[in-house]
Amino acid sequence: MTAKLNARGDVAVLVPAAGAGLRLGPGGPKALRLLAGEPLLVHAVRRVAASPSVRLIVIAAPATEVEAVRTLLTPVAPVTVVAGGAERQESVALALAAVPPEIGIVLVHDAARALTPPDVIESVAAAVREGSPAVIPVLPVVDTIKEVSADDTVLGTVDRSVLRSVQTPQGFRRDVLVAAHATAADSLTDDAGLVEKAGIPVTCVPGSDMAMKITRPLDLFLAEALLGSPQ
Repeated sequence: MTAKLNARGDVAVLVPAAGAGLRLGPGGPKALRLLAGEPLLVHAVRRVAASPSVRLIVIAAPATEVEAVRTLLTPVAPVTVVAGGAERQESVALALAAVPPEIGIVLVHDAARALTPPDVIESVAAAVREGSPAVIPVLPVVDTIKEVSADDTVLGTVDRSVLRSVQTPQGFRRDVLVAAHATAADSLTDDAGLVEKAGIPVTCVPGSDMAMKITRPLDLFLAEALLGSPQ
């Protein structure tokens, strides 16, 4: 059965899914790699569609896979599929252009964070709705972090109490994200980074261990274990 999105929702979620995912090993586009028999993109969209605030989902797919992605997702949720670009930032901008002007909250989500719980999506959307121009879900950094020189000599230990690991979806007032992409001079892999460079404050909300990024082959095994664990 296809999940129906909330027609009264006020959020658009953009999913840039055109990347090759070379660190995941040889194969097709990363978003179409299989996790427990289903593409990462299917897992991600299913969870996005379960979020009550979401009115629109826009996928930026590989240019040669637009129809295939549309067909793949038809049983999962209503989606808009556009051709993505060569870089993530370009894919986000192309997906953003497909969002109608009446939607004022836009989230950008990685298909590689395929198991992100709907409540994280809702928390990010709620924080934007409550007045934050930009919002990111984060987790505390648990490892000791060292600053090192070019020759791998330790320069010092970073205070991890002030560090956070950033996840997606990242949420924005639509006008903030549009302006950040319109004025971007550098290509960044993090949309909040574009907003930071524009001097806009970014608010943090709690992330989730389930929102791990699937980047390496080992991550697929870990994600399968998470799928089988009580949530």
